[in-house]
Order: sequence, then C-alpha cells, then structure tokens
Amino acid sequence: MTSLLEGARKLVTRGTDVGARIEGLATATEAARGRLDDELVERAAAVVDRGASRLRLSAHHTVVGIAGATGSGKSSTFNALTGLELSAVGVRRPTTSWATACVWGTEGAAELLEWLGIPPRHQTTRDSMLDTRRESNALEGVVLLDLPDHDSTEVAHHLEVDRLVALADMFVWVLDPQKYADAAIHDRYLAPLRSHSEVMVVVLNHIDTVPEDRRDAMVEDVRRLLAADGIPDVPVIPISARHGVGLDALREEIGRRVADKRMTAGRIEADVRAAAAELRAAAGDAPTRTLSADRVAALDSALAEAAGVPVIVEAVERSARRRAGRATGWPLISWTSRMRPDPLKKLELDLGADARTLRGSGAALPQATAVQRARIDSEVRALADDVSQGLAAPFAESVRAASTARLDEVGDRIDAAVRGVDLDATRLPVWAGAVRVLQWLLVLAALGGAAWSVAALASGGLSDLPRAGGVALPLLLLGGGVVLGVLLALLCRGLVSATARSRAATADGRLRAAVSEVSAELVVAPVQAELTAYTAVRKGLDRALA
Repeated sequence: MTSLLEGARKLVTRGTDVGARIEGLATATEAARGRLDDELVERAAAVVDRGASRLRLSAHHTVVGIAGATGSGKSSTFNALTGLELSAVGVRRPTTSWATACVWGTEGAAELLEWLGIPPRHQTTRDSMLDTRRESNALEGVVLLDLPDHDSTEVAHHLEVDRLVALADMFVWVLDPQKYADAAIHDRYLAPLRSHSEVMVVVLNHIDTVPEDRRDAMVEDVRRLLAADGIPDVPVIPISARHGVGLDALREEIGRRVADKRMTAGRIEADVRAAAAELRAAAGDAPTRTLSADRVAALDSALAEAAGVPVIVEAVERSARRRAGRATGWPLISWTSRMRPDPLKKLELDLGADARTLRGSGAALPQATAVQRARIDSEVRALADDVSQGLAAPFAESVRAASTARLDEVGDRIDAAVRGVDLDATRLPVWAGAVRVLQWLLVLAALGGAAWSVAALASGGLSDLPRAGGVALPLLLLGGGVVLGVLLALLCRGLVSATARSRAATADGRLRAAVSEVSAELVVAPVQAELTAYTAVRKGLDRALA
C-alpha cells in the first residue's frame, strides 16, 4: 500500500488522507471476506482497486463526465465547452456506445485515457499552451467526457454510462425543461450518488425555451427535486448551450473545482465512504472484543472433566501414596499392600517400560458420558454466544460456526493428548528411597538381634551377653529395630501424603495443559480468529470513515 500513499500525496497535498482511507477499506474488505455478503464485499473491493488505480495515474487531470438523457442537450453542452463539434447533436443519437473525450493538457493523459477505456479515435486534445482563449485556460487539466445517453434503448449505452460514472472524478448532469423530473436519472443516478454531492454539478439546459418569468421557479423546482434525492447542496446552473447562455458560469464552476485539485481525491473519498458505510451497516458497530482468560479456563475445565482428568489425578494420588507408603513403611508389614491392585492399573493404564509415560489401550480409562459430552457442546456454544453477544448477525454466526467447526474432533484429540502425558506417577522421591534403605537396615538389626538372642538362649542364657543401659544388646537390637521401624513409618506418613498430593498436582497440571492445547487449537484459536477479523473490519472502517 506504500504506492497508494505516495500517489495520494502526489495527487492532493492539502487536507486529504485518501491513501489512508483506501488502506483502511482494503483492510476491512479482506477481513470481511467469507463473513459478510460476497456481493457487498466485492463492491467494496472494486472501490479499493478503482481508487488505487486512479491514484497511480495523472494527478494533473480531472475527469469530468457530462451525462444526460436523449435530447437534453448534453452533447451540445460538451461541444460548447470544447469549442469544437466533437459530438453529434440531436434527438436521434448515433448508435455508438463509446464516450467522446476532449483533453486540455497532454502530459500524463494518455495512460489516464487508456484506463478510462476511451479509444484513440474518440479522443481530442486541446493544447492550452497554443489556444489562449480564456475558456481553454479555465479548463486546463480537464478530461471532458461526453457519455452516451443514459436513457438510450441500447443496453450497451447503459453499461458504458454506468462504467464511466464509476470512474469519473466529477459529474455534470444535464437536465432539460421537459424531462428534468424524469425518475430515470433521479432514481438510477442522482439519489444513489447522494454521498458524492461535492463532485457534482447540475445543468438545466435549454433555459432559453423557458419564459423569463418562469426560469427562477423552474430552477427552484430542480433544487427541490435534488433535495428530495438527498443532494440539496449541488449547484444548479441554468444554461443554453445553443446560445451560449450560462456557459461562462459553468466553465468557471468546473475550472474552480479543477484548480482546487480536490475533485479526484473527493470522488475517491466519496466512493470509499459510501462503500465503508455499506460495510459498516452490515458489520455492525459493536465494540471489539477478545476471549477472556476466565472464559477460556471455564471451557478447558469442562473439557478436562469430560476427559476424566479428575479421576486420573485421583488415581495418581492414591498410587503415589501407596507406593511411597510401601517404600517407607515397616517392610515386614508394608509388603501386604502389594496384594491391593494399583489404582492406575485399575484404569488399565500401561505406564510403559520406564514406568512414566501414560500409554496403552486405556480400555478402562474414564469415558465421557452423554452428559459430559453435552456439557462440552454446551460450554463451547456458551463461549461463542458470550463473545458474539451484540455482534451483527454475520459475525455472530461466523463466531458460532468457528467454535463448532471441529467439535467432533475434540473428544478423540483430547483422548490422544491425555495418553501422551508424562504423569511421572511411579518414580520414588529420593527421601523415600533413603527411608527404605534405613528401614531394611532396621529390619536387619532386628533380625540380627533375634538370631543372637536365640543362639544365646540355646547356649546357656542371656546373662553373659553385652548390655547397654541394663538391657542385653541382642534384645536391644531386636526391640530397637522393630520399634524404630514402626516409628519411622508413622513419622513418614505426613511426607507420604505431601508427596502424593504433589504428584497429583503435577499430573493435574500436565493433563490440563494437554487438554488446553487441544482446546486452543480446535475451539479457542478459530473463535479468536473471527474476533480478530471483526476487529480488523472495525479498525479498517474507522480509518476509511475518519
């Protein structure tokens, strides 16, 4: 878009930001594709392309289109302004569908005429440097077009008028006393172009055929009709092209506007504003928004519950508690815990060769019930409804469609994601390993004391054995090993519970993170993309309409 801004600066150096407006409309148009009505978006895109193309062409010329009905004197007006008999005059016009162009000043005009689609045989150049007449100097930089009759019975004429009306920088609408109220021009052109009033002039031709005492009233009646069309400020100039009445005023009006060098930018701005207003009406004016962290968290929580994450986390905690308890308990009793099935194995979770990664068939993995699946569906739709509240129907619908587009994949993707989580469920903490070694040392001490005591009794008694604090050392080893082992097991229960909770919290975090990744990809990102598109449309239209 850099070339647009450069072209805009070259075209108009005072008081316009037409390049920025086109950029804004272009941004809004691209963001609106697939969301707003295709025909509406294509019309706006055509305005962008047309405006960008015009900015790249001659900044020294203003394209002035003269349009009117058959017999209105449009061609007579064109000939009078050019001072040449370039267009055929009369009620019965030639059947050609081409416009006729007269150019004042040749520099840069050739490319502009090619863009306008005017064949060389329908072009005439007035070199104002050689033609010193006042009227020629007044029209320096003008490309004057005589358009086909807009009410012609030839379809090609209608198409050519519509095409050039879209391209001209300024319009001169020629009316005549007999048909100035004709709905054909008011309904088809003047009223639809109400946003272009700054680049229009209305001419009431054949004023010489109207009695002088009725001329002012007729001009006022034309103004009344223009006001009804929504363009009350358009100047109305009564003329007689045949007798030269009012031509100086018309020529000065055109020359003044051309000299101001704002007609081209004004026309482009009018087109951009009109297209942007259409898009704004369709897109709505609701504030932009984004997905809140709380809303995303609520969705992730619902998906995690449906995936059975709370059940898995509880199993991890019980398994970690049992494993740590068996490692730190008194070995001669804690082995009995092996007779109870591991909570994770009850879920048929194969922890793999390294006993860390959640794998396997998961046949007993808690499956989402119909109620849970309904909650997922409800939560996704509620999220879409919340963020789309107040948006215009097209964008609200695009948000809802984006939120549910891949809803059928969510269950399988979450299941796969959960199975890929490293639960770190069976690894013993270092302190538990040290306690297990100590417990076995105490067991060995107790067994050693028992064996020593039996041997002493078999050999004659305990009286000759070494003593400590008045107690025979074998008995001290036996009792101390048992008592200390039991006490150590009891003391470690708090650490076992803390370890189990820590492992559960780690598993919960990892499982929920896996679920959140799926949620972000399949639900959150698509919804956020629609909200981002709406934001782009709003900001682009704000620039275009600023």
